[in-house]
Amino acid sequence: MSTRTTDTELVGDETAANLARAALFAALLGAFAYVAFPYPLSPAPVTLQVLGVFLAGLFCGPVWGAAACGLYLLAGALGAPVFALGTAGFGVLLGPTAGYLWSYPLGAAVIGGLAYGRSGVDPSRVGLVRLVVALVAGIAVIYTCGTLGLMATQQLGPVEAFLTGAAAFLPAEALKAAAAVGIVRSDALVTE
Repeated sequence: MSTRTTDTELVGDETAANLARAALFAALLGAFAYVAFPYPLSPAPVTLQVLGVFLAGLFCGPVWGAAACGLYLLAGALGAPVFALGTAGFGVLLGPTAGYLWSYPLGAAVIGGLAYGRSGVDPSRVGLVRLVVALVAGIAVIYTCGTLGLMATQQLGPVEAFLTGAAAFLPAEALKAAAAVGIVRSDALVTE
């Protein structure tokens, strides 16, 4: 009688690595939400969450970057205090910041898709112009959704919602985009 055992692989190594990376970036988004402060020009606070979305899209690619952001939203909706200023619960996903939060998976997918196209995720192979275009497109997605969310939840007109929900944040987003470029380019230099 033989008692031979064999290993059974439920998911491949690549899937497991991508899932771990997505979980890491979901946690990073949650940590970045704690770097937040109320912004007198807007009902939404200033946070580092968008930098987390940028990095998820650039380091995980379109599919897994979106999955990381979706995992982050799920954790917050289920009660983990990972939203801005340590808030949690499904109600946050219906409040003033709803448009921004719901846009994160789409923003990460757009950033990853534009940065890599159909090629594999490899930050060292993305040119600076393509990187900047991807980030600007991600910012446009996030702030379009954020503005629409403010219009819906705060009963603001389009101009007021744009001014308080997008234009007021653009200087901070330019700094976050520059930080994302620096992080990705420094990682690309290390891996070369």
